[in-house]
Amino acid sequence: MPSIQIDEKLITFLIFLPLFFISLAVHEFAHAFFAFKLGDDTAKREGRLTLNPLKHIDIVGSLVMPVLAFASGFAIIGWAKPVPVDRRKFRNPLMDDAKVSAAGPFSNLLLSFLFFLVMALLFMIGKSTPIPSLVFNVIWFAVYLNLFLFAFNLLPIPPLDGSHILFDFFPNKLTAKYLNLGIYGSFILILFIYSPLWSYFSKFINLLMRFYINLFGLG
Repeated sequence: MPSIQIDEKLITFLIFLPLFFISLAVHEFAHAFFAFKLGDDTAKREGRLTLNPLKHIDIVGSLVMPVLAFASGFAIIGWAKPVPVDRRKFRNPLMDDAKVSAAGPFSNLLLSFLFFLVMALLFMIGKSTPIPSLVFNVIWFAVYLNLFLFAFNLLPIPPLDGSHILFDFFPNKLTAKYLNLGIYGSFILILFIYSPLWSYFSKFINLLMRFYINLFGLG
């Protein structure tokens, strides 16, 4: 029995990685695409205007951290290599930067909706043709992962996209210092994750999942 459990855990992890890479790639591509459309070609010149996950993978955040988290039994965490953005090249630096920052999270929201469309279709097909539960679990996980990336990245905590949006809408010395907290922002993020607020954050994601379920009448 122990060996079977380990195998199942490993299979889950191996299924997780491609979905994780794809979701991160879509997120970073959205940043690069909107930046390019709004006048900043920095990301394009650095080869980041692509959906190729290999161009966005961060060795530590996309590979080492997920593997260590898997090996230690913690929830899988990680991140991609940030897309470079030069707001000085925008016609409207603050508003355009806000659009670029929001593009990443909302691309994950769109991706979650597309994955749920696939799930709804499979659910309909499954009424007449048996579909392995593993397939449903994989798609369900893809939906949840992208809803998580959407909500998580909109948190106004540096270095997440939400902190950039906060500064773009309220540009002053205080928000500028807050945006540039550096590693201290990561400590704030860790405190948030281990605070009681995290349970409310999780409930919010579950509410989004429930909205999808009700929208498609799968409840």
